[in-house]
Amino acid sequence: MSKPSNNTKKLTLVPLILMIFTSVFGFSNMPRAFYLMGYSAIPWYVLSAVLFFIPYAFMMAEYGSAFKKESGGMYSWMEKSVGAKYAFIGTFMWYASYMIWMVSVSSSLWIPLSNAIFGSDKTATWTIFGLDSVKTLGILGAIWICVVTFVGSKGVDKISKVTSVGGTAVTLLNIVLLGGGMLVVALTGELAEPITNIAQSFTNSPSPNYQTPLAILSFLTFAVFAFGGLEVLGGLVDQTENAEKTFPKGLAISAIVISVGYALGIFACGMFTNWSEVLGGEHVNMANATYILMSNLGFKIGQGLGLAETTSLAIGAWTARFVGLSMFLSLTGAFFTLSYSPLKTLIQGAPKEVWPGKLGEIKNGMPINAMIVQAILVVAMILIVSFGGSNAAEFFAILTLMTNVAMTIPYMFLSAAFPVFKKKQLKGELDKPFVVYKSYGAAMIASVIVTAIIGFANIFTIIEPALSSPEGMSKTITMIGGPLVFSVVGFGLFTFYEIKHVKKSKESKKVMG
Repeated sequence: MSKPSNNTKKLTLVPLILMIFTSVFGFSNMPRAFYLMGYSAIPWYVLSAVLFFIPYAFMMAEYGSAFKKESGGMYSWMEKSVGAKYAFIGTFMWYASYMIWMVSVSSSLWIPLSNAIFGSDKTATWTIFGLDSVKTLGILGAIWICVVTFVGSKGVDKISKVTSVGGTAVTLLNIVLLGGGMLVVALTGELAEPITNIAQSFTNSPSPNYQTPLAILSFLTFAVFAFGGLEVLGGLVDQTENAEKTFPKGLAISAIVISVGYALGIFACGMFTNWSEVLGGEHVNMANATYILMSNLGFKIGQGLGLAETTSLAIGAWTARFVGLSMFLSLTGAFFTLSYSPLKTLIQGAPKEVWPGKLGEIKNGMPINAMIVQAILVVAMILIVSFGGSNAAEFFAILTLMTNVAMTIPYMFLSAAFPVFKKKQLKGELDKPFVVYKSYGAAMIASVIVTAIIGFANIFTIIEPALSSPEGMSKTITMIGGPLVFSVVGFGLFTFYEIKHVKKSKESKKVMG
């Protein structure tokens, strides 16, 4: 063990790798990827690691080290690099992505709860006032938002215990997935999803929805989204011992570990799940695929041990309960935190004059007024999507795609700003305690590749439904509508602030003159 330096504990290589891993690696990404693309998801994850994860992570590291004294996070990074307006719109889009995340999770949260209680997804049978399941889940989601906002406005200290328990349980799920997959193969002597032709199995999706080149390319958004959470890395540089050598090494090892982890996890799904038999039914969707797949793991272990079918089904149900409870606790903890944290960051980072009325007030450490407005907007979006007319599979597909698009667009703002940041750094206008991209040309190439990967992934995702069928236009409009509306709102708020600010400056100069 290394000794503390200057009475401050610094991150060594192994703790750094663990922090990066826990920030980025997401369990549900693997079952969902297998549901969408089967084994053919693996090459896309590897490609995303090489072209997106590694170069983008080094950008975040350079930002974080250069602006380590700034408390505004990504807002400060973009403001010091490009300008206040660009920073505000980018950060506003980042915040908006969490609002769309809340829309998605508040409606799909009930699936892990159903699995935790019943051992399977029963939400398709739920009804309130005679409404179908999609509308029922929308109403439950709206109620959930109101409850979270009310409790959150009073303080959320007690919820931290729920978050830690859920996080530990979800970490154990990764071990269950990999270990369980190998156990099933050892017991049965074969892969549930056979590999008859390596080239075909790892390039062609078993899903009928991912057969065209455009549909396959749209999957890139899922792969990019799986490597999300990189913004936190910027703050780790100055906490790392011998950062110039340790951080690049830790990042490179993390990228390999995470990529291999995702590849093994997706492959493990095929060890115990035959895609056509388990995931090919109409009752399977993006929200419940993880629980159906993990329930099947328990069932296959029982069958492999030679147990009776009823016993195997019971093992499957209890596996689903464990997964459901773990995910429910984890999502609940995340929900309470994200209901106020991004909003508070945005309000405190931006000029206080940007916010109309009392919207920017912080009471008892919480942006209560803004949280109420946020709740109203999220509830409205939930009801619009859930009452928009679609079955459960389409409903959850729209919510998932909306979230993926919304949460990856802010990455483009940061990567696009990087060459400007690098130019100022090379001129000596900004500190450079940690440098990976030593020239403007290297920074520009990395910026273009990363921005293009995110941009093309989102374009393919947005236009694919509209080109696939006439009914798909509504999905396209929904995906592009949310980010577009929020970008316009962000632009409008800051433009109005600039007009007022400039007007006040002119008036004060006249008075002084």
